[in-house]
Amino acid sequence: MFADLHLPTLGLVLGSAAIDSINPCAIGVLILMISVILGNNKSVGQMLLLGGFYILAIFTTYLLAGLGLLYFLVAIPLFVTEYISITVGIIIVLLGLVEIKDYFWYGRGFSLGIPLVFTDKIHKMAQNVSVPGVILTGVFVAGVELPCTGAPYLAIITILSTNFNTAAFLMLILYNIVFVLPLVLILILVAGGIQLPAVKAWKQETRGLMRLAIGLLLIGLGWLLILIANGTINFG
Repeated sequence: MFADLHLPTLGLVLGSAAIDSINPCAIGVLILMISVILGNNKSVGQMLLLGGFYILAIFTTYLLAGLGLLYFLVAIPLFVTEYISITVGIIIVLLGLVEIKDYFWYGRGFSLGIPLVFTDKIHKMAQNVSVPGVILTGVFVAGVELPCTGAPYLAIITILSTNFNTAAFLMLILYNIVFVLPLVLILILVAGGIQLPAVKAWKQETRGLMRLAIGLLLIGLGWLLILIANGTINFG
């Protein structure tokens, strides 16, 4: 079945998802949520349950948003889609340059991220460590970060729309599974005894490199979209 999918390749989807998965906001909220859960003397089992629902909410929200956008692009006439792909490609390249700028000069000028107006609300929502609370937090986090940090996802969705079939649908699911894997890993590591300060330190240490990696990825994906749209590259 996957042999029917000419574009993108499995490596492109997995690589993009892996880089996109180091998501500072989703990881930061999970760390905050874990600290609140453990601070309330809840068990490791309760932490795994609540953290699992948070991750599931992010996965479901991202997947449904991706499917909605994918079906929208597929329904558009081909000649319109070509112009949209070129436009998206240019935007993706520009966003990649912003991410690279932040690697060298973080905090100067425009940066990609969740608007400050939402950050306080997210921190307040993370204090509600009930099952409905963590699900709502996951949905909200995914919803507000998607327009700000979802550029790799947008690029992959646009590429998938050029050759949409069952395999492409499965690729979208695979992308989202890889996207939430770091969250699952953090949850398991903390349950296994890793201290939260070590996780927080790792998040801070990798932030700059992840911005650089995402920036380079976006420039590559943006150019790929443009070349596909103008017919320079044809995956069949």
